[in-house]
Amino acid sequence: MTWPGRSLPACASPMRPEHLAAGAGLRAGGLRGAGLPGACLLSACLLSACLLSACLLAGCGGGPVRPSQPRPLPTPPATTGGVPDAVPRAEPRSAHGNPPFYEVAGRRYAVLASADGYVERGVASWYGPDFHGRNTSSGEPYDMYGMTAAHKTLPLPCYARITNLANGRSIVVRINDRGPFVANRIVDLSYSAAQRLDIVRMGTAFVELRTVGPDDMLAANAAPPATSPPPAPAATSAPAPAPAPAQTQADEAITPPPVASTIPVAAPPGLSLYIQVGAYGDPANATRVVGRLRAAGLPRVLVLDGLAGGRVLQRVRIGPIASVEDYDQLAARLAAIGFPDARLATD
Repeated sequence: MTWPGRSLPACASPMRPEHLAAGAGLRAGGLRGAGLPGACLLSACLLSACLLSACLLAGCGGGPVRPSQPRPLPTPPATTGGVPDAVPRAEPRSAHGNPPFYEVAGRRYAVLASADGYVERGVASWYGPDFHGRNTSSGEPYDMYGMTAAHKTLPLPCYARITNLANGRSIVVRINDRGPFVANRIVDLSYSAAQRLDIVRMGTAFVELRTVGPDDMLAANAAPPATSPPPAPAATSAPAPAPAPAQTQADEAITPPPVASTIPVAAPPGLSLYIQVGAYGDPANATRVVGRLRAAGLPRVLVLDGLAGGRVLQRVRIGPIASVEDYDQLAARLAAIGFPDARLATD
């Protein structure tokens, strides 16, 4: 799913003087007072350096280090079927997990100075028992039954409303971790958060992430309730269709197993999703990009006019997107021909 340590390792953080000092102390302390002659001391130093390099490569250069055996599923709380939303409150930035930038797998991520007004659409995933109880990037233990999430660049902690674009379900989570470091994923949800959005069974879903703060929630609570429109008059020319079978309480109580499905996650019905390759003020630039995409054999390339800051932009897109699997495949092809920052867009 995602990078398993959750907290940022030394290789994922910018090098600081204290790292160098700590490394020097280990080298000196490990051999000091051993009573070794000069040649042996040199050999021991070389051996220690080799072992240290091997450890670093194993921890940072390779793939995720998974637990040798899966952890047992923790005992769920009594309210696992309806864990309430996280409640936004003013909090100081965490002392951990908020470097100016960090690197994972050769890619640099810059942590944002503020979470205000941040909106993003893309694919959400979730993480569960393998990480339960381990430290998050902020230093807090991960609770798979809490309403939390991981994001690559938002400051820790902050709060966000996550909406499943397929079914309209919406929750508020507290972001206290880094990730997911998997291509095309924008947020990693806790098990309970994913369960409430109904994405545990499929493993992924198209979502919108919108940051919220205490003032946003107060304004939402103070807003008058929406009034329902008057009912439409009943049709008399034809009998009304039979209502769809109602979902029973037993159906609602079923808890999906914490295993991701291999079934492709379809795009939301009635909502058109695209990959936006870029937005260009110069039509000639948009034309050149379209030519590159079509020369590479990419399907469904189109150009849509849009306004941004009073300017007319030509948005080069591919779509509509049929599923998360379709999105992943197209994004990988775009990255291979020099468009690594393509993103999900709606109509």
